Amino acid sequence: MRTLSKKTPMMSQRERHNVWIVVAAFNEAQAIAGVLRSLIPLGHSIVVVDDGSSDDTTAAVRQLPVHSLRHPINLGQGAALQTGIDYALHRGAEFLVTFDADGQHRAEDVPPLLQPVLAGECDVALGTRFRHPESRTAIPPVRRIVLRLATRFTRLTSGIRVTDTHNGLRALNRRAAERIRITLNRMAHASEILEQISRQRLRIQEVDVRIVYDRYSTRKGQRSLNALNILVDLLQRRLRR
Repeated sequence: MRTLSKKTPMMSQRERHNVWIVVAAFNEAQAIAGVLRSLIPLGHSIVVVDDGSSDDTTAAVRQLPVHSLRHPINLGQGAALQTGIDYALHRGAEFLVTFDADGQHRAEDVPPLLQPVLAGECDVALGTRFRHPESRTAIPPVRRIVLRLATRFTRLTSGIRVTDTHNGLRALNRRAAERIRITLNRMAHASEILEQISRQRLRIQEVDVRIVYDRYSTRKGQRSLNALNILVDLLQRRLRR
């Protein structure tokens, strides 16, 4: 596996239409419209899965030219991503990007993330925040510790020497998307994906991306308790085997 720095690839019209961006959202009415407006100019199909939100997330999504799905109850981000991936594959997606709904990810990171997958250099491109200086220094201290522990745990269980286990920004070709099946509904699905990548012998590369830590996203998605739940989910899964 090698890590790529950013560069802007040229993409044909056909490639643009074959790319689907999957966004899992839960109570993101405050941020989702801005996130989608940043993605729409890329020219890709977008599907948003509202994972049982109790706010106006779905209403905000339906005002924009994207595909909108909704879980009647909250199942977890892993389940929402799998729903979106299944939907995109059913509609002929050849390439997929998973993207967070809280504003942490940047639309400008999507083209360089897609580049090695579109070029056939790998099956999965994984975003890594730990090699980007702005993201690396902005990570909240407790979150940094838990992410490092989760990365070490995943390296041991999957054999893949990634630098950022729980970065939701990733690109996949159709072959990879069809072979990966997310069964962990909550946040530990990210480690599960890596284990399946290893088991399926899929080719991966890491791409430097910047994660935005603002007041909203830190409060909404980066609480230390959520990060600790990742480790609990992973340990429970290992014990069930």
